[in-house]
Amino acid sequence: MPGFISQETIDAIHNTVDIVSVVGEYTALKSRGANDYWGCCPFHGEKTPSFHVDNDKKFYHCFGCHASGDVIKFVMEIEKLSYVNAIELLAKKGGIPIKYKDGGVPSDYVRDDTVDKLIELYERTASMFHYLLMETEQGKKALEYITSRGLTTETIQKFKLGYAPADRRWLRKFLLSKNFSPEFLDKSGLFSQKYPDISFFSDRLMFPIFNRKGQVVAFGGRVIPPADESQRKYLNSGDLPQFKKRETLFGFSLAKNSIREKKAIIFCEGNMDVIAYHQCGLDYAVATLGTALTPEHIKMISGFVSGGFVYLSFDSDGAGQEATWKAIKLCRENGLTVKVIQLQGGKDPAEIMLKYGKNNLTAQVNSAILDSDYLLNKVGKKYPVDTPEGKTKAALEFFDYVDVLQSDIQKESCLEQLSQVFNLKPEAVKRDFLNRNQARERITIRPSNNVQSTPQINLDAELRGLIAVTADLDQFKILRSNLEENDFKNPYARQLFRILEECFQKGALSVPDIIESCSGTGLERYITNALSEDVYQKEQCSIYVQDTIRFIKKNKIDEQRKALLKRISDFVVSTEEDRIQKNNLLAKKIELDEQAKKLSK
Repeated sequence: MPGFISQETIDAIHNTVDIVSVVGEYTALKSRGANDYWGCCPFHGEKTPSFHVDNDKKFYHCFGCHASGDVIKFVMEIEKLSYVNAIELLAKKGGIPIKYKDGGVPSDYVRDDTVDKLIELYERTASMFHYLLMETEQGKKALEYITSRGLTTETIQKFKLGYAPADRRWLRKFLLSKNFSPEFLDKSGLFSQKYPDISFFSDRLMFPIFNRKGQVVAFGGRVIPPADESQRKYLNSGDLPQFKKRETLFGFSLAKNSIREKKAIIFCEGNMDVIAYHQCGLDYAVATLGTALTPEHIKMISGFVSGGFVYLSFDSDGAGQEATWKAIKLCRENGLTVKVIQLQGGKDPAEIMLKYGKNNLTAQVNSAILDSDYLLNKVGKKYPVDTPEGKTKAALEFFDYVDVLQSDIQKESCLEQLSQVFNLKPEAVKRDFLNRNQARERITIRPSNNVQSTPQINLDAELRGLIAVTADLDQFKILRSNLEENDFKNPYARQLFRILEECFQKGALSVPDIIESCSGTGLERYITNALSEDVYQKEQCSIYVQDTIRFIKKNKIDEQRKALLKRISDFVVSTEEDRIQKNNLLAKKIELDEQAKKLSK
């Protein structure tokens, strides 16, 4: 394939495209001379810059992982592109016409432009959703909702927020009129796989999701209050050729210049959190998309924030604290310094912005505490540290954090901090840290009577199906192809599904890895008990999993039908448009009836 591109085109790319500009999209570079640039390697995590770009000789080299090459190879490696596709991307960036040997494209070369076409489709759809929100009567309810939450017109336009119509057949008709083929729309991710005329998003506030180049590649949709309780509050696009959740951050294209300049980033839980921070001038905030923080996310941002801070702005509930700990661990493993924002006066940044204004929210970010202080405060509340046993348990839990620190100086400093906070002798703390595994064997960590007990885990059909997966790990592929995390109502089932998904994505879906990831959640004892007592025979696991899938899907449909029947019974037909909307509701009911019937067989 490389031989098909003319040397003239390759030379033009090398002479025209600025390698420093291209690499600078992925990591912050500093000049150390006329053509000499250095930064942290975008291919592996590091604290000290060892990645060198020579703008004169047009090459890069990392002295840490030894990645090296020209601008074409850089784009191939960082974007996971073929040689030809990397050439095409760079040629487009530099305004260079592509020429092939012998004056034409080889007869056996067919360019795969699926991603380009999908991006064109999503861009077109986002523009229409934005128009419907800002300019039409049907988008008025959604517009009133977001303005009531304090968002300005400028912010709405910056994030290109939109509205998906309640008529679930409208979008397909619109896109067909714009010459998109039915076959292409069927595979676009915008429509139901079983019912291709039905839009995946309807009557929702729409959040376009941009790639790092600022192109729309996916959507998030939020119900507009007041909404049926049976409806999921948030829906996100699934993985697509142009979009991978694990590799994408909401708001990153809008935040990356500020992240690079400030050497700081705020990780949030939701899209509205990001938007509120940006409106308050804290425009270096981003959010994950329905998944925990991943190594891919850290790789995206580490080159920009090395030497600065990662701020975590997650909820203060149990799930939020768990997400905070996992994010701290992942960041520290990659040499990044972490601070935790502890929001006061509202449930999220948008509420604080609305109640108290941007200065209050900014002050709370500026008051963020180091992760070590946050964790020491957390274990100090969790255990009765006025007793020797409580201090021991708190120290053993804090040792998990010390373990992931990258330098001996950091570790020693944190151990000294631990000894000061809990009034312990530094020598004793260091001894216990060095012998922490033996210490854990001696101490059974259970909450004392002075500490709030762990909530009782409800071993229902949802959780039983997930525990059955640990006895036959091949069943997880089937489970994840039918359900996603937010489908589970049991919070512990949701948590276990997330752990299984994370292990699966890392290629570490094994019982030891699952149990290690469950540490401290209370789930590990249910798993180990079930496996040790052979509760789930392998040949029966598929039955448990299928029962769980049917159980969850049927419950969802039953809830949707109940809410839909109420809407139909309350619906008053006054106009032709009302009649059409009621017919759409009746059609939806028939669709749900058919789905419920299939699941009952």
